[in-house]
Amino acid sequence: MAHWLYKSEPGVWSWDDQVAKGEAGTYWDGVRNPLANKNMKAMEVGERGFFYHSNEGKAVVGVVEVVATWAPDPNDAKGTYGAVTLKAVEKLPRPVTLAEIKADPRLAEMVLVKNSRLSVQPVTDEEWAMVRALGGLEP
Repeated sequence: MAHWLYKSEPGVWSWDDQVAKGEAGTYWDGVRNPLANKNMKAMEVGERGFFYHSNEGKAVVGVVEVVATWAPDPNDAKGTYGAVTLKAVEKLPRPVTLAEIKADPRLAEMVLVKNSRLSVQPVTDEEWAMVRALGGLEP
């Protein structure tokens, strides 16, 4: 299964907001980048990703899971963009900051380092295990 990273500004949608949605999760809408949209179209139910606070905090703070595959965004009249539905799974015992990720040579090729502006991005199995370990979770 693939792994992902979802970026959100905590002032707009935070980890606590995501947790509050419970098992039903929430539709991850508002993404208007073609590559991020393509990434979401590739997702399958059960795949997990990191929840990343951007701008404020700049850190991986939790793990989310895809509970529904891509569906068109009803606010996009052209039907080009859509989203998946995500639920919160677990909070990292310790947030993993962007500075930490950039400082670790093993994570130098991570999309978060190479293309930090992409709001929905893939994470390799190796990166997944390393970031989870840095955050205090079992790889």
